[in-house]
Amino acid sequence: MRQTTAEKRAPLAIPGQKHRAVLLQEVVATLAPIPGGTYVDATFGDGGHTQAILQQIGPNGRVFALDRDQTAFQRNATLLEHHAGQLTVIHTPFSQLQAVLAERGVFAVQGVLFDLGVSSRQLDEPERGFSFQADGPLDMRMDQAVDGSAPQTDRPPPRQKSPGRLTAALIVNTFDKDALADIFFHWGEERHARRIAAAIVADRQTHPFTTTRQLASLLERIMPGGHAAIHPATRVFQALRIAVNRELDELQDGLRAALDLLADGGRAVVISFHSLEDRMVKQRFRQAVDPLLPPSGPLLGPDLLVQPRPTVPCFRLLTRKPLTPGPEEIAHNPRSRSARMRAIERLTGGAKQPAGVPGPATLRQPALPCGTVL
Repeated sequence: MRQTTAEKRAPLAIPGQKHRAVLLQEVVATLAPIPGGTYVDATFGDGGHTQAILQQIGPNGRVFALDRDQTAFQRNATLLEHHAGQLTVIHTPFSQLQAVLAERGVFAVQGVLFDLGVSSRQLDEPERGFSFQADGPLDMRMDQAVDGSAPQTDRPPPRQKSPGRLTAALIVNTFDKDALADIFFHWGEERHARRIAAAIVADRQTHPFTTTRQLASLLERIMPGGHAAIHPATRVFQALRIAVNRELDELQDGLRAALDLLADGGRAVVISFHSLEDRMVKQRFRQAVDPLLPPSGPLLGPDLLVQPRPTVPCFRLLTRKPLTPGPEEIAHNPRSRSARMRAIERLTGGAKQPAGVPGPATLRQPALPCGTVL
């Protein structure tokens, strides 16, 4: 059975946890782990969410923890050893979620959690190259075991199942001006994308970019205004990280896999940290709830003539609007301020006979499987 309201609100004691997981109470309350259930933490990180789930599911439950960063498991060896019978860790991107669970004989789970983006630990390690506030190699690979050799083209790399083969330095030193501008504009939502791309191409002719501070210093020099709410390098570093790790392709595949894996009553919870991710999650969840919803925007022209037939819903939204951290959490962890959490649940057994069907209740059809055309 799921937790009571009092249990959901009870403080979670996570022994030995130095980096508090973002929206921890909200995740546990929404995911509502059941004793003996099977759950997936698709972004293990420092293990805070995984520990909280393990506390709820008891000795007969199981958690599969995925991460692209092998060092995440090395840092948390004690946790892995303590829960060796319940916790299975898998070094893989979450786009491969369905495949790696199938290899282990798991085809349905009670819940999946995604905590997207870069972790505090990764930001705090200059050698990873994610932060512009400390000097380090211009790397940004989530999985440093992935080869960083040169791509075959100077255009943004094509969608592929095995992300990687790129570093941030490789992108800024080899991609042409138009390709760089596209990356900064589309994946960083940077309105000065073309100016930045031109400056990078000019500078790299004499001084190829090798460190984070070298690139951040260029951005600080060329960006207009000195009172912006965010650092001039924020959007460019975000865009490069997304490009290096194929994050949006990963998210699209991961969401599809998670929804396919959910058992009846199972829930998926996603924490995102920028608008590109949040929009993708919102749109994917809305389409899961209402498959007749157009991909984007209203129906126009000939599409208005199509009369789609409604179907029994398979999912329901658990969060009409995203949940966000409260003032106390933001004060404790300022990096959590941009977090947005959305959740969805697979319905159990479809829906009852639609309202308005004539005849006594005893003559009505039983519950219809989800996806049934009405």
